[in-house]
Amino acid sequence: MRRCISNFAHSSLLKITTSSLILGGFLAACSVENGESMNSIDLSNTPQNAASTQHLVQGKPVVYQVFTRLFGNKNTTNKPWGTIAENGVGKFSDFTDSALLGIKALGVSHIWYTGVPHHALIGDYTEFGINNDDPDVVKGRAGSPYSVKDYYSVNPDLADNPAKRVEEFEALIARTHQQGMKVIIDIVPNHIARDYQSLGKPEGVRDFGADDDKTVEFSADNDFYYVVGQDFKVPKSDDGYSPLGGEKHPLADGLFNESPAKWTGNGSRAAQPSINDWYETVKVNYGVKPDGSYTFATLPEAYRFKNYQAHSEFWRNKKVPNSWLKFRDITQFWLAKGVDGFRYDMAEMVPVEFWSYLNSAIKMTNKDAFILAEVYNPKQYRNYIQLGKMDYLYDKVDFYDRLKDIMQGHGNTGDLANIQQRYSDIEQHLLHFLENHDEQRIASPDFAGSAEKAKPAMVVSALISRSPTMIYFGQEVGEDGSEETGFGDPTRTTIFDYAGVPAHQRWMNGGKFDGGQLTESEQTLRDFYQRLMTISAENNAMLGSYRSLHDNNRKALSTYNYQQFAFARWQAQEKLVVISNFDSENSYQYNLQLPSDLVNDWQLPTGEYPLIDLLYGSSNTLTVHRDNSATIKVDMLPLSSFVYQLQAVK
Repeated sequence: MRRCISNFAHSSLLKITTSSLILGGFLAACSVENGESMNSIDLSNTPQNAASTQHLVQGKPVVYQVFTRLFGNKNTTNKPWGTIAENGVGKFSDFTDSALLGIKALGVSHIWYTGVPHHALIGDYTEFGINNDDPDVVKGRAGSPYSVKDYYSVNPDLADNPAKRVEEFEALIARTHQQGMKVIIDIVPNHIARDYQSLGKPEGVRDFGADDDKTVEFSADNDFYYVVGQDFKVPKSDDGYSPLGGEKHPLADGLFNESPAKWTGNGSRAAQPSINDWYETVKVNYGVKPDGSYTFATLPEAYRFKNYQAHSEFWRNKKVPNSWLKFRDITQFWLAKGVDGFRYDMAEMVPVEFWSYLNSAIKMTNKDAFILAEVYNPKQYRNYIQLGKMDYLYDKVDFYDRLKDIMQGHGNTGDLANIQQRYSDIEQHLLHFLENHDEQRIASPDFAGSAEKAKPAMVVSALISRSPTMIYFGQEVGEDGSEETGFGDPTRTTIFDYAGVPAHQRWMNGGKFDGGQLTESEQTLRDFYQRLMTISAENNAMLGSYRSLHDNNRKALSTYNYQQFAFARWQAQEKLVVISNFDSENSYQYNLQLPSDLVNDWQLPTGEYPLIDLLYGSSNTLTVHRDNSATIKVDMLPLSSFVYQLQAVK
């Protein structure tokens, strides 16, 4: 939920600065400055890696993000601000065995069901005891999945019978497991809906804020921060925005009862936040004072490389804020129902110590739980992984951003090699993606304008490291996000309104999930993703070593330019050479160079070795010369890639 990122600097609350965090960044920087070679990476025998890759024994993870209410929707109306009756909505039950098998065919190990916890929305479910939400503090008609109003229940829109909505989600968990995949759901610790009210909470659980002292701005025992003496005021829009597109609604009156006002989710302390703030949410108090200082214990630097058991023991007898306990109980509730992991929204807006506390508690219950965090500050990557005990972080601000530049024609592939080197010690923890619900669709004019331009980028993104790869539903068939559906602008598939997703619906084929309505180009694209992600998920080399071939070839070859990118991956008997051409117009021919030290590592005597492209099956030859260097003669068509596998010589 990357909204108004510039607001990070708004509040001292958002500072994550302890001596241990600063020291960690300093040590990481020193290892590069002192000249340690990271061009050839093999961390498989290091103690840190042994602990951090235990959950990878089944192969390299592939995450498939689905926006749950859109996935199964067969309605093609797409009326702006359309109601659920007009535009339709997908259900848990739409994830049939056929649908799940279609997802699994992409090499998927984990499905991230986005938008499952019950969030604020405009729909009348009062017959089920659910209060109506106020459009003045709801974005869109279907509502933001990051404005959760009940963490112990699920979105009633997604159920065939809202009274049985939790049971229907439990059935989806079971179906997903039966097809050999695991389940991830969202947790949004930084903020919750302004009108949070849990109907599903277990006995003895108290709602957020139920026991707060509202006469003070801050108390270590409060769940929220308060603007004492002022009532909340609905933000005003200067551009003519009106809830529900201006439609009349009994609650859309520019008023919302909240007294005193609470701080807004992105840190705004105003009783009347800006229309550009996360005004539909309130910020959760994690024991961080308004001046940025902490009321809880900080982690000693020695815990940077300790395991989750040690972190759990550290917190065992320490007093922690009530909000920490609440989110511990929420995650334990869903683990007990079979959820296999969590994706954390805007994790860097919450102290690292809380993540140590929460994640160690999760791992004590399920050591294989999959923990993924949305983080946008590369300087904090190691802190959230090592001190916060995250399994994976978004690699957005560096790797994704540079890939996007290259796909748009103004980037340099050499940056990719530099980024891979920069994070060599944590590369297996940095999840790669080209699309998610926050980012523009690749095929949209504002991104690349063509889904075909994703092909070389996906090859590099999926195969360069030991990190998981994530695909956003519809990406594999070239969805362009062009629908104007209400709140927010096109280029991103809506997360706020009811809609159908056209290219994805053609793959759905009325619920058959067989691609029966796809165009030829869409079928070809999905076939490419299926082939590529199978390599990523199943090939042993993906968990092995990496060597960049870029700098050597850039210096040696006149026809290998900044739009070419090559690297090697290997483990034991599996050896791969990956080559991609990002140029959408020109072909290139060259003899790709493999340096002698790599040939030595691979123990290849002088001679010729057959190669097979794992993507489409073409053959080639690797020639090892007397000087122990090696070459592969390649003919790179526009937007082409090869994943050459070295064949055993009989």
